[in-house]
Amino acid sequence: MIICKTDRLRIRNWRNEDIDLMHVINSDDEVMAFFPNRRDRQQSLEMLQRARDIIARTGYGFFALELKRTGEPIGFAGLSVPELQPVLPEDTVEIGWRLARPHWGQGYASEAARELLRLGFDERGLEEIVSFAVFNNHRSLAVMRRIGMTHDPTRDFDHPRVPDTHPELRRHVLYAISGETWRQTAQSRSQSG
Repeated sequence: MIICKTDRLRIRNWRNEDIDLMHVINSDDEVMAFFPNRRDRQQSLEMLQRARDIIARTGYGFFALELKRTGEPIGFAGLSVPELQPVLPEDTVEIGWRLARPHWGQGYASEAARELLRLGFDERGLEEIVSFAVFNNHRSLAVMRRIGMTHDPTRDFDHPRVPDTHPELRRHVLYAISGETWRQTAQSRSQSG
């Protein structure tokens, strides 16, 4: 099932054959540099199945990203409910992404994220979407800024699920964008283009 499309991407539900991509992403030390754990193939399969279950149950979650040109899956992106109470309110919706390393630096994360913001604000009527990452994850923070999000230092937090064995990964910075800001930005882009 295709959720939405961009110029170069299909944002779709997971297929069984996506397990290879999921395992490559979750076991790559560079891709996972800001996460405390790597996943083996079985754990990656379980993650894929959980992602499908969450999407089926809630309509939110992390979707597969596929190149339109070739049909190749390259990563995932989505809107998700992080369930980090009391650190974040219960109704928080986050946007996130993770790509296989060969597809870094080509604008795919930003392209998918812009479309997911449109989906969240225009189709789902969300008032705000947030994103968060380890404070020195410069690649993800750059994507957040490119898609119009701004840092809100008053909402930075220590991630409660990061184990004590990785204190360097605990501090997270939070970026946010409101539906109103997104619509103003989208309107400005359409008037200038």
